[in-house]
Amino acid sequence: MSFLGIDLGTGSLKLAIIDDEGREQCATSVAYAIDTPRPGWAEIDPQVWWRALCEAASRFPDAQRGAVRAVGFSGQMHGVVLSDAQGKAVRPAMLWPDTRALPLLDAWPAPQPNPVAPGMAGPLLRWVAQHEPQSMHAARWALQPKDWLRFRLGGTIETDPSDACATALADPSGAWDNALLERLGLPRDWFAPLAASYAACGTLSAEAANALGLRAGIVLATGAGDTPCAALGSGLANDGDALLTTGTGGQILVLATDEPDAAPGLHRYRAATDHWYRMAAMQNVGVALEAVRGWLSYEWNDAYRDAFEFEAAPGLTFLPYLTGERTPWLNPAARGGWLGLALGTSRGAMMRAAFEGVAFSLRAGLDAIRQSGARVPALRLAGGGSVDARWRQLLADALQVELHAVDCPNAAARGAAMLGGIAVGHWNAGDLAALAPAATRVAGPRDETELAARYARFIDLYGRVEPWFASPSA
Repeated sequence: MSFLGIDLGTGSLKLAIIDDEGREQCATSVAYAIDTPRPGWAEIDPQVWWRALCEAASRFPDAQRGAVRAVGFSGQMHGVVLSDAQGKAVRPAMLWPDTRALPLLDAWPAPQPNPVAPGMAGPLLRWVAQHEPQSMHAARWALQPKDWLRFRLGGTIETDPSDACATALADPSGAWDNALLERLGLPRDWFAPLAASYAACGTLSAEAANALGLRAGIVLATGAGDTPCAALGSGLANDGDALLTTGTGGQILVLATDEPDAAPGLHRYRAATDHWYRMAAMQNVGVALEAVRGWLSYEWNDAYRDAFEFEAAPGLTFLPYLTGERTPWLNPAARGGWLGLALGTSRGAMMRAAFEGVAFSLRAGLDAIRQSGARVPALRLAGGGSVDARWRQLLADALQVELHAVDCPNAAARGAAMLGGIAVGHWNAGDLAALAPAATRVAGPRDETELAARYARFIDLYGRVEPWFASPSA
């Protein structure tokens, strides 16, 4: 008996199959690109996700696919898919990096229970209501990405609290805000009813089973957002457990038994189980490093080599805010670049400054969590962007924490698969702590006085250049 986890990410779809003891048996992924038809837009045809899923599933041996008894889902958060009653998208899906709705955030005046970003479903749907009446007329459902994919596989129309509470259209518990929906002119019946992340949510259709090489009729779990799935798959089970994920963006989350108090710049969301978590969300991690690598014409191996072979260039700072920023600045209009360049500055020095700038942006988010009262002496580490030993050491030094790498390269997909196992009754919530993967200490903070000074310069420089941006608070 085994369970399949589908992690529908921003830049790739990942699959992982785990056995009845929670051990990963096989995994694969298929990458795809975001469409940017206009500046600030971030879209994708959902059929790209479907084709990626079919291709990824075809890579597994028939015997592995035949043993799957349930499927769970992990999905990129905040974006939205408008579909008709049969699940056909009426326009491209709009994704979290999208900033077209930036001028429309006045519908969410402060204070809000959670920070609101333009790439969340609420602002994006408000934009659709104002600019695309034909899409409004054709739509039957406004679904989160993983919920669209589950519906495509034969599942029922439902969503879970961890995804709903991150739309800017629901309260922190995930319950839809009917008064807000009415004020925005969004039909209440667009939005799926809530179900637990680990609840059974339909079964795999014969058509989808044939496309994926799975057995028809196996249970589909509701699923959860990718961040809470990564927390589950990484072994977070108790109050105070903390995780750093690095991918396109970065998240630092701390699990909590009770609903955390509101804090400036931080999110408080429902977890995939019955916990809560407080979270710092930073938008510019892998997306910023990948952009810099391209600008400097580096292959990744050479980028790491040149960035860490020499000392950092004095006075050179990189602000990584290429897509705005959430924690701690809450400024979608923030932008980035190098400050302190000289004629003799090398490519390697620019790459090193980019790594440091991303690490400093994560530190600013962690500082916000610490200021909220949470102690974070150590972080579990997950995500494809955190495997190089030199990068891990820089993160430990910048964040001033111990880092413990989780022995689970596909944490979100594993967490999704675990939800499938719970949905069919193989596990229950009390089993989760025992299923935690091993974690190895890979880096600890050193007394880096010069790095601390560069972080202070980073914070000071951001404060100085922020007035140049079209800040929504201006």
